[in-house]
Amino acid sequence: MSAPDREQTALLCVPFAGAGPSFFHPWRAAAADRWRLVSVELPGRERRILETPYRNVVEAAKNSVDEIVGNLGRGTRTILFGHSLGAVLAYELVHLLSTRDVPVERLVVSGSPGPWTQRERRATGLPDEEFLARVEEFAGFRHEALDHPEMRELILPVLQADCEMHENYLPSTDDPVSVPICSIRGSSDGLVDADQAREWRDATTSTFTYAEFPGDHMYLVDSAREILDLIEAQSTRDTTK
Repeated sequence: MSAPDREQTALLCVPFAGAGPSFFHPWRAAAADRWRLVSVELPGRERRILETPYRNVVEAAKNSVDEIVGNLGRGTRTILFGHSLGAVLAYELVHLLSTRDVPVERLVVSGSPGPWTQRERRATGLPDEEFLARVEEFAGFRHEALDHPEMRELILPVLQADCEMHENYLPSTDDPVSVPICSIRGSSDGLVDADQAREWRDATTSTFTYAEFPGDHMYLVDSAREILDLIEAQSTRDTTK
């Protein structure tokens, strides 16, 4: 990727359930000489903690796209990365950004079955303790903030809303996107198997690639540089064809 391309390309990161933009702050250093990193900030977390969280992916995408376009800048070539809930939200955003003069170069989805496949085991609607136990099972770890009553009171409603919108997600259209898709999965992810992660090949009319990294559903916590290296390698390959 040449210097002018780096200046003009943004990496738009879409958080997973319960997370906010700060998750991607450590990625900035590794991304700095490649892309301008922009994070989606949804209501109910961090600077928007007092706002009511969304419970519908399509609504969240439609209501967020104007702010996202403003942060990116019209005409900015953009790569989208989303993990789990972020993957399907990023998929919806690709459809919307294509009509907003934001050329999307690639969609990178992580830890997610294809957009038409709903999770069989659900957390939505469970009592609080059962809900947290189920989410912990899904993610493979428990966030320490949930053990502090005041933090838990803030985090739990957002996590419940995020899980609800993820588990009830239905795509806004049956039309595939026209941009390349790369699907990534942790090799020991017990929530999304390899066949499900490869379902994304049917979500694009362009090229599809698949990759695995060591780890479970939350493999990306320790794999930021490897993920960014993969995205760069695929982008470079596309521009040299």
